[in-house]
Amino acid sequence: MLKSQAMRGVAAEIDSLKIGAGWTIEELDKAQIMIQSSAGESHPGSVHLDEYVEWVRKGVNEKGGRGARYTVTDMCDGIAQGHDGMNYSLLSREMIVNMIEVQMQSTPFDGAVFLASCDKSVPAHLMAMARNNLPSIFVPGGVMMAGKDNLTLEQIGTYQAKFLREEIDEETYTYYKQNACTGCGACQFMGTAATMQIMAEALGMALPGSAIMPAALGGIKHVAVDAGKQVIELIDKDISPKKIMTLKAFENAIMVHAAIAGSTNSLLHLPAIAHELGLELVPELFDEIHRKIPFLCNVRPSGFYPVEYYWYAGGTPAVMEAIKAHLHLDVLTVTGKTLGENLRDLKENGYYEKCHKYLEIKGVAVSSVLKQLTAPIQEQGAIAILKGNLALEGAVVKHSAIDKAMLQVVGRARPFNSEEDAYHAIINDRIEPGDIVFIRYEGPRGSGMPEMFYTTEAIASNPKIAHSVALITDGRFSGATRGPAIGHVSPEAEEGGNIALVEEHDLIEIDIPNRTLNIIGEKGVRKTEAEMDEILKVRRAVYVKPKLKEKKGVLKIYSHLAVSPMKGGYLSIR
Repeated sequence: MLKSQAMRGVAAEIDSLKIGAGWTIEELDKAQIMIQSSAGESHPGSVHLDEYVEWVRKGVNEKGGRGARYTVTDMCDGIAQGHDGMNYSLLSREMIVNMIEVQMQSTPFDGAVFLASCDKSVPAHLMAMARNNLPSIFVPGGVMMAGKDNLTLEQIGTYQAKFLREEIDEETYTYYKQNACTGCGACQFMGTAATMQIMAEALGMALPGSAIMPAALGGIKHVAVDAGKQVIELIDKDISPKKIMTLKAFENAIMVHAAIAGSTNSLLHLPAIAHELGLELVPELFDEIHRKIPFLCNVRPSGFYPVEYYWYAGGTPAVMEAIKAHLHLDVLTVTGKTLGENLRDLKENGYYEKCHKYLEIKGVAVSSVLKQLTAPIQEQGAIAILKGNLALEGAVVKHSAIDKAMLQVVGRARPFNSEEDAYHAIINDRIEPGDIVFIRYEGPRGSGMPEMFYTTEAIASNPKIAHSVALITDGRFSGATRGPAIGHVSPEAEEGGNIALVEEHDLIEIDIPNRTLNIIGEKGVRKTEAEMDEILKVRRAVYVKPKLKEKKGVLKIYSHLAVSPMKGGYLSIR
């Protein structure tokens, strides 16, 4: 018996209340499907989802089910940039998951369809699927088109820095701001939103070829109808998220992540999703896979094209075809078929021809956007995990977006205890070539782990320092970040990590090929490893934590309960 029907015999008021909410008596007997979305007027990635919810309902109805609309809307990292709103970004993932759990556990459902587009809502939905384990499908909300001359939103950070340095006038700056967003969908680069839509598909939780479809093309409504129909099939076959999101599925997702040069934030989200399933994704697994899977996708910020071109080139199925020899093709997906069967079906049903016609219109070859394994953009994937006396548990760097000259450097430490202080120092020309900027107390237990996009753009857009200044933080970065930015440093400063002990003009060694990150000297003078250990021991003995901004409400709760960035930054009572 369906769960929804069994509970009607337990909670006597269910039928009465649903009739009062508009259900017909006939609908009470049907399979009951939660249609959960992040719909709301918070940003372009969520404002359009209501339309797709109705298309999901159509599919559910056609297969004899009854859909019920639920919403937990999300915030926008772009709107939260540059102020304390960004401190609430990562924790919003946890709040979305928790609210969906309340909704799913308090009302008996037989299955669910989830719709989202963006940075925190997509991983939150995947975590909710894993936690509640009802037959479920994810429908990606797609991406917006690029603007004129391929203008994309992540470029606004650069133009802001140029405006503040008086390199462009206000009229030019205003033009870019007013023309960067062309409509609905996630942002037009391989940021966290696009990356996590792709991860949903790579994990087997979204229908093949559905991730980051340009919303303006209108194809997502067909995906939504199909998802509504397919969730009934999943219920009939008892296919739950735990049967799909296995360790082998996560390994597939990480392989795709390497090939697309995905956002570093995936190293927060994939482990958090896995944790809900009782699985552990250790940082070393990401590093191991990124060493063997090359970087293939020529899309921004690591490449040239706006991310809509990724879908035109064949999207995630095309990437999977390119790295097929490495993938676990026997994993189950929401189609009820294996990954290998899905890839075969796509070749036979004209999927690639449908995608490629858009590239033909633009006069761009598929090979310009998606490289092959034999001729990659970069021999290794985008991500490296660094360890050393500065990051005993690890740190994350996206080396695909770094000049080769900065892969192995020694520089002078310039520590700051907040992003605001570091940003103003950069904009006001107080950072010199060869400096290594530290931003600390910005981890989950510090300020909530905001991203440092404006700060990285202030560095990357300044020719004086762009090719010689690195940034190291226990916070995180936007998926749009470019340049030598090392984040997720663990243990974080608030937890007593050695990043808290860094002093002005310490010598810092970054060695990405050898995966190390170390303090190797003080006051500009090199020290032996033993000498450096003793220096850090002395500093720790006299260390006094600086007075930070007082936290309250949900931010205070998150800062008390969040685990290490290298574990996923999720909430845990320990």
